[in-house]
Amino acid sequence: MNRGLCALLVVGLLLSLPLTRATAAEPADSVVQRLLRAGLSSTHAHTLLKQLTLEAGHRLSGSPGSQKAIALTGRMMRECGLTSVRVESLMVPCWVRGPLEEAILVDARGRQRDRLNVCALGGSIATPKEGITGEIVEVRSFEELRALGETPRGKIVLFNRPMDPSLLSTGEAYGGAVDQRSIGAIVAARAGAVGALVRSMTLALDAVPHTGATHYADTIPKIPIAAVSTMDAEKLHRMILQGKKPRLRLRLSCETRSDVPGANVLGELSGNEKPEEVIVVGGHLDSWDKGSGAHDDGAGCVQAIEALRLLREIGVKPKRTIRAVLFMNEENGSRGGRAYADAPGRRAERHIAAIESDGGGFTPRGFGVQGDSTLLRRVLRWQPLFDAINAGTIRPGYGGVDVSPIIERGAAGFGLIVDHHRYFDYHHSDNDTLDKVHPRELEMGAIVEALLCYLLANEGI
Repeated sequence: MNRGLCALLVVGLLLSLPLTRATAAEPADSVVQRLLRAGLSSTHAHTLLKQLTLEAGHRLSGSPGSQKAIALTGRMMRECGLTSVRVESLMVPCWVRGPLEEAILVDARGRQRDRLNVCALGGSIATPKEGITGEIVEVRSFEELRALGETPRGKIVLFNRPMDPSLLSTGEAYGGAVDQRSIGAIVAARAGAVGALVRSMTLALDAVPHTGATHYADTIPKIPIAAVSTMDAEKLHRMILQGKKPRLRLRLSCETRSDVPGANVLGELSGNEKPEEVIVVGGHLDSWDKGSGAHDDGAGCVQAIEALRLLREIGVKPKRTIRAVLFMNEENGSRGGRAYADAPGRRAERHIAAIESDGGGFTPRGFGVQGDSTLLRRVLRWQPLFDAINAGTIRPGYGGVDVSPIIERGAAGFGLIVDHHRYFDYHHSDNDTLDKVHPRELEMGAIVEALLCYLLANEGI
C-alpha cells in the first residue's frame, strides 16, 4: 500500500473515533483525532497570539514590551492549566532604535533630492547628530568590495546581493545573503567606508525595510549601518548603472545601553512516571522592534503553550514532563537558550528532546530531526500519524537556536517545518503583524507539536 493511501485510511479512522478523554492505554491515532477536534474547534493559539501582540507589542530584549510579555505569558500559562509556572532570570542586551532614521539622497551642494526607506540594523551605532554624507558604492559580494581597493574610502557602501529566488528553500536563500547584514559593517569599515546600507533580507519587492542583528569587531572602527528596502536598493542600482553617482545623507539615533534584566518563562505538565525526564517545546519570546513579532516568534511561543493546553484538555497524563519554554534574547544574543541549559535546576533533570518553532505560524509540514545516526530511523515509525494530518515530512534538520545548548548535551532536536514561502515577506519588518497569521494554520502547528510531545513523553525514542 502506498504512503498516500495509507494516510487517507488513517484519516478515516481518526474521524470515526468518538471525542472522549485520553487514557494511558489509548492508541496514538485516537489522540491525534482528539487533538484535531479540540484544537480546530477553538483555534485558541490565535487568541493567545492576539493578546500577546496587542498587550505587549514588539518585544525586543530589554524593552518595556519584553517585560510585559514575560508577565503576560506567565499568566497565560497559569490560565491554560500549566503547572510549575515560573521565570528564570538572566541579563540581556538593551539596544534602542531611537526616534531618528533618515536616509536622503542629496546633490553635490547638499540639497535634498529623494528619501529612501531605511531602518537601523540591530546593534548599529548612531551617526553624528548632523549625519554622515557620502557617495554610494554598490557591491554584490565582499570579494567585489575588496577588489575596489581604496575606492570605498570615505564613502557609503551598499551591499546589494539579493536573496536567490531560484532556490526552493527560502531559508537557504536567506542564508546565502544574510552575511551582508551580519558582518557588512565590519567589511565596509575595513575598506575605509564611513557607513553602510544593506539590501533588506526579503524576496519581496516593496518599500518596507527589514532589520536584524549586525556585529562589530573590536579591532575595526565601528560605522553606522542600516537596511534599505528592496525597491530603493533597485532604484540605487539603476542610478549607478546609468552612470550617476548618488550621494546619501544618513542619520540614525540608535544606541546600545547597559545590560538589563530579562527572563525565560517556563510552565509544564509534570510526568507521572519519570518527572525528571523532560521534553522541551518552545520559541523565543523576544522580537525585533518592527511590527509586533507575530510570526517571529510570537507564533512559536503561543504554539508551545497551546500544545500543552491541548494535551491537558484531552486528558493526557504524560509519563515524562513536557515543558513549555519561552526563551528571551534569541534575536540579538541568544542568551536565553544558554541560560536555560546552564540553570541550576537542569542538574537534576535529563532532557530527552527539545522542539522549537521559529519559522512562523504557517501550515506545518513536519519537522527536521537533529541527533545521532539512529534517531531519524526511530522517529520515522511515527510518520503515518503525521501523514494523516499532512505533516509527515520527517527528515534530517536543525532543532533551533534556543534549544541548541540542550541538544549539544544529548537531547534529540526537532525543528517544526512549515510552508515557508511567505515568511521573509514579513520577517523583521513592520509587516510582521497579527493579520498575517491564519488561525487554523497556527493551530495546526500547535497540534503537530502536541502530538510529537505526546509520543516523546509516553513512548520515548
